[in-house]
Amino acid sequence: MSLDDDLDLLTRERDANAPDRVVLLNGFELHCDGEPVDLPLTAQRLLGFLALEDRTVTRSHAAATLWLDSTDKHAAASLRSALWRLRRPGYPLVEVTHAHLRLAPWVRVDYRELRAAARGLVQDGEAGPRGLLDPQRLSGELLPDWLDDWVLLERERFRHLRLHALEALCGRLTGLGRYAAAIEAGLAAVACEPLRESAHHLLIEAHLAEGNRTEAVRQYRWYCSLLHDELGVRPPLTMERRIRVELRGR
Repeated sequence: MSLDDDLDLLTRERDANAPDRVVLLNGFELHCDGEPVDLPLTAQRLLGFLALEDRTVTRSHAAATLWLDSTDKHAAASLRSALWRLRRPGYPLVEVTHAHLRLAPWVRVDYRELRAAARGLVQDGEAGPRGLLDPQRLSGELLPDWLDDWVLLERERFRHLRLHALEALCGRLTGLGRYAAAIEAGLAAVACEPLRESAHHLLIEAHLAEGNRTEAVRQYRWYCSLLHDELGVRPPLTMERRIRVELRGR
């Protein structure tokens, strides 16, 4: 049996309910049958690449992306080696043909789930399954120690998405009167991007809606100081007027 034929055994059937899971947020992890599985770095990178792609890819594309500085022949050999290493733990994680690869459909990916929920919140105002859009989860970093170009690009996409999702969550929760959760989401957005005007605005509005004018003013003054120190500018007049109205009310 050839190596390619041997690798095709990775496509054997598996219970769709088996808890096979790839974790990409805050670091790479693999869990199969509910247990953590250690993989060599080359196998991790291949699995992470397929998890981010979320589609069927050609073997040549995967090899060229993962082994960018290698010749086509060497990259193809490295891909075969990585697939063999993925097979060794005995879990069918990748569907393989002679020309294509994809992550097996029963393997769950935390980043895919969170990304879909965040997009739903931003586009439709739907928060998704309860607990999925926890502000702490949205503050997670995508594969923080990986410096590959294909990771950096996706990480930047996720940074923008999570900021919009945290702001949408803050505004939605404020409207529902869930002020503590709204403030947590606003603080998470500010922590992700401290100079972001819209995040500070929504956080201030959450404090005001809860009746905590002192907290709103404190947040505004901190933002003023930050802008002055970092950029030498003041907040927009609309934000300043909003705070002045509250101060007069006191």
